[in-house]
Amino acid sequence: MSQTFGLTFDPSVFDMFTAWGGGATLVVPSRGELVDPVGFVNDHALTHWFSVPSIISMARDTGSLDPGSLPTLRRSLFAGDRLTVEQARVWSAAAPGSMVENLYGPTEIVITMTAYRLPADHSAWPKTSNGTVPIGRVYPHLDHRIDPRTGELQVRGPQRFDGYLDPADNEGHFHEPGSNAGPAPSAQAWYRTGDRVVVEDGELVHLDRLDQQVKIMGRRLELGDVESAIRRWGGLDDAVVVAAPGPRGEPMLTAVHSGERAAPAELRDRLYPHVPRHMIPTRFVHLDALPLTANGKVDRKACGGL
Repeated sequence: MSQTFGLTFDPSVFDMFTAWGGGATLVVPSRGELVDPVGFVNDHALTHWFSVPSIISMARDTGSLDPGSLPTLRRSLFAGDRLTVEQARVWSAAAPGSMVENLYGPTEIVITMTAYRLPADHSAWPKTSNGTVPIGRVYPHLDHRIDPRTGELQVRGPQRFDGYLDPADNEGHFHEPGSNAGPAPSAQAWYRTGDRVVVEDGELVHLDRLDQQVKIMGRRLELGDVESAIRRWGGLDDAVVVAAPGPRGEPMLTAVHSGERAAPAELRDRLYPHVPRHMIPTRFVHLDALPLTANGKVDRKACGGL
């Protein structure tokens, strides 16, 4: 089994104890192997894989992720960021003998709390509203609810942590039922994930973060909705939309994308018939690869500085 996560990223705990608890060999890549996942898998004959989805895009963009190039894999797990259907399709073609699963869970719920396994039959794959693979259903031993006003996913149960080291950090991160509010969250408190979700065909789909709402031309919008439109109507798979101050200080949308290189005017023409004007990015920035954080997630802050 692979260990692509650094020890400061909580999925590394999953890698170690799942492998050792199941009698598997845990294989830690060198720095060079981490940027060549196809070589890493084949050199060590890995059967189980777990990583952030951005590794798929990186391998695809370097031209190494060819169909059938990962023949030894039997199970592939992804978490830590949104997995797009196109990313899953590319990986599945490269690893035809592997099931592909999308996992989700904040660190505060101790690693993962939902899972969705893509059907073996590609024609049965879901078609979600934002082009991402569903995160699936919450594990049955956990309670969850979706805030009807904001769409925020909230959860409680035996995996929920007891609160932050500094009690002051608990404020705003829990919803206490009734009058149980205190310095530490009660056992019945809901942890507020900050993630906006929707149920589609019985499965949870991750839309975006609640803190990604901005006002453009006087109208509020979710950055995740713009990214979804770009995937669906703009024909781009890897795209991040950020809001940055324009020339007069007003917020301006910038779409940062990799993959297809297309003129900004062409991308706007693709979007215009399908989305309102305030959702059309003012700028489109093409990169060979999206910037990533140390944990392999897309670095939105870096995108905002472009």
